Amino acid sequence: MSNWLTLDQQQSWRAWLSASRLVTDRLNRDLQERQGLTVADYEILVWLSEAPERRMRMSDLAERTLSSRSRLSHQIDRMERAGLVARFECTQDRRGSFAGLTEQGWSTLVAAAPAHVDSVREHLVDALTPEEFQALGAACQKISDRLQEPCSDQRRD
Repeated sequence: MSNWLTLDQQQSWRAWLSASRLVTDRLNRDLQERQGLTVADYEILVWLSEAPERRMRMSDLAERTLSSRSRLSHQIDRMERAGLVARFECTQDRRGSFAGLTEQGWSTLVAAAPAHVDSVREHLVDALTPEEFQALGAACQKISDRLQEPCSDQRRD
């Protein structure tokens, strides 16, 4: 028999589902309207901007963005056509490839960042007190850490 959620737990679960979807939708809409980017595009640009030489092995980028390699490959193809990223062969082992941030990608990220931060503030940060936002971050980190434990991969398969 299932261990059903209590009424309070169900309300919290549904509130989290709604809030997470709505925040992502609003951030996506704002980025699309202002910069022609998706949240996924923006996340990839950020990861690449923070990487040494502004490039990252595709497998590492897939892991960081929680994307399948196939999905990331399609995303990178689209971003490459837009001039935001470029692919590079891995000269050390020739098994993998790198995605790298182009100058256009860097310029796009720099232009998008201030409005994106304003959007994050408007739709998430400012909706909570500083203490609530800190508690949200701590709770999300705890969940993320638990889901990234080695045995959690087996549970997802």
